[in-house]
Amino acid sequence: MTADDRSTRKVLAIVTNHGVEQDELLVPQEHLCGRDVQVSVAAVSTDDVRTLVGDRNPGRTVRPGLTLADVDPAAYDLLLIPGGTLNADALRQQDDALRIVRAFVSSGRPVAAICHGPWALVEAGVVAEKRLTSYPSLKTDIRNAGGEWTDEPVVTDDRHGWRLVTSRTPRDLEPFLREVDAALAAGSR
Repeated sequence: MTADDRSTRKVLAIVTNHGVEQDELLVPQEHLCGRDVQVSVAAVSTDDVRTLVGDRNPGRTVRPGLTLADVDPAAYDLLLIPGGTLNADALRQQDDALRIVRAFVSSGRPVAAICHGPWALVEAGVVAEKRLTSYPSLKTDIRNAGGEWTDEPVVTDDRHGWRLVTSRTPRDLEPFLREVDAALAAGSR
């Protein structure tokens, strides 16, 4: 990906205002911004996003740029869905989050989800016949939704007209980000 290509790329991260795993949001955000990719964080409200470390210890605070309700999915090249058990469980109950997921999938743009993030994909009904990974506790949910769950650091599946990049935990961020970079490089606006 050239510098010119990267500067035109936009990534949307969707979260709730409490419970997102700090490194699953901030490490990708910092990684992408360091490559001149524009990253927008959308949350349920414009209140600060309170991240957690290990699902329990307070992490850094992030100011979202917009609400889930205000997102125009067509304005972005890739959707990032970080985990954190509390965040992911609440996010999958947000109609606007599911609308955003479905818009990316139906338009063929890539989606990247880590840890518990794939819960939103299950709830949106988009994992059938896709191969993916996640935090192990989602295995049954993914299989029940028609997905093929595997225990690997990162999985990329291009079947059915859209690219899905998934990863298990913050320990897998390096290979996850490598595949996110590849998805952005492969995409065209």
